[in-house]
Amino acid sequence: MEVLVVNGKEYTIIKLLGKGKGGYSYLAEKDGKQYVLKQIHHEPCAYYTFGNKIEAENHDYKRLLKAGIRIPEMLEIDIENERILKEYIEGDTIFDLVKNDVSVEPFMEQIREMADKAKNAGLNIDYFPTNFVVQKGLIYYIDYECNEYMEEWNFENWGVKYWSKTSEFIEYLNKNN
Repeated sequence: MEVLVVNGKEYTIIKLLGKGKGGYSYLAEKDGKQYVLKQIHHEPCAYYTFGNKIEAENHDYKRLLKAGIRIPEMLEIDIENERILKEYIEGDTIFDLVKNDVSVEPFMEQIREMADKAKNAGLNIDYFPTNFVVQKGLIYYIDYECNEYMEEWNFENWGVKYWSKTSEFIEYLNKNN
């Protein structure tokens, strides 16, 4: 089994949860408890420009907390190894629900409240449905990425297109399967 170290503590990698623009997120375990361990990567991204990714994650985490966005707790940040240890939010993603024809209507009020909080803080979050996990009826934004608010990237103008089986969602599914 692969082991990754965060601030001198070893975590056993169980599986890859996903790869994003900034890093790989793994389900990790230590002493019988599960976590998300994010390893920053430096692979090119044609549509996004990064500065210092680990510093950006820490900064964005603090901005999301201040805005009142429901996110997993950051438990550790290892600047040297560019790793973050987060609380693991177990559950289905909004993406999985849409893909499996499960209605996400019960979560629309919550995402719109989250979008209002983000806008009021001058932020946009990444509304793509893989970034939201449902646990005990609540949605959590499991990414820490946020950007300065721009109307074109808000939930109603961009994100909502992927929260149902629209042509955009189907196109994404076909490209990535």
